[in-house]
Amino acid sequence: MRIALDGMGSDAFPEPEVLGAIQAVREFGWQIILTGNETQLHNALNRAAGPRLPENITVEHAPERVTSGEQPAFASRQKPQNSIARGFDLVKSGAVDAFVTAGNTGAALTNGLLVLKRIAGIRRPALTVTLPVTNGRCIMLDIGANAECKPEYLFQFGIMGAVYAETVLGIKNPRVGLLSNGEEAGKGNELTRAAHRLLATAKLNFIGNIEPKEIFGGGADVVVTDGFTGNVALKVTEAVAVLVGSMIKDAFMSSPLAKMGGLLARSAIQHARRDLDPNEVGGVPLLGLNGIAIKAHGRSNARAIRSALVAAAAAAQNNMIEKLQERIAAAGTPISQPAA
Repeated sequence: MRIALDGMGSDAFPEPEVLGAIQAVREFGWQIILTGNETQLHNALNRAAGPRLPENITVEHAPERVTSGEQPAFASRQKPQNSIARGFDLVKSGAVDAFVTAGNTGAALTNGLLVLKRIAGIRRPALTVTLPVTNGRCIMLDIGANAECKPEYLFQFGIMGAVYAETVLGIKNPRVGLLSNGEEAGKGNELTRAAHRLLATAKLNFIGNIEPKEIFGGGADVVVTDGFTGNVALKVTEAVAVLVGSMIKDAFMSSPLAKMGGLLARSAIQHARRDLDPNEVGGVPLLGLNGIAIKAHGRSNARAIRSALVAAAAAAQNNMIEKLQERIAAAGTPISQPAA
């Protein structure tokens, strides 16, 4: 297994990338190619491992970096030798099986589309997120790549999400739900009603509309929505998670008796925190690109980078791109019809 890893992507680069790569190589024996400034990366590798550096970690020089605050399309044109573009070049050439980056999301999408293009028949790529739910995990897409969507896009998001759930998360016959404000098929706006009609014709385990309150109860394995709604839902979820964590901490610190209760509950709380820890997931795919690309969070630590590399390897080993190509080709390009 050969994986390219953007060595300049995370907020704290290059240490998380270097340490995560070393962990993955020692555990799985993969070949990891770090892309980025070779001097910085070699120095970080020497600090981390010195003479014990695994031989199957190498560096591919890419002197430029797109920062999180830069406009993606402009920065990608102004910095053609950036570490993200170099990773996609390695995927396109066949030098690696997949690419992982914790860098600028927009730059990852822009460079991915420029270098790898879209899978034949895909109208729009999608960003995904993996969410913890009561019975495991589910994925939601799109979460920001496409603020304006057509019903056909959501139809394809359902197919792409189902393939990812099957190949990487190991969910058999995943349940696909359409995010809406009610369970009935007639609920929602014009977009969701038209998308519902299309998804109902797909060769998917489509369970119809799903309300937000049902997501974390495990109501679906794949939640389909447009990028605007998905991004808002994700940010609200993240804010609520921070609030709940803060409220629990404050409650346990409110009195001596509460502190004792907190000590007794520590093991259960730590278990729940592990289940909710985004570092365990590591990264999510940029679905629709004609090659495997995993996007890790900018705040990734070494464990998150290692987890993102695991996700990339699972997608490659289970032939995710080939399965996406087959399913999209078989589904064709549907045209939404007005309601009867």
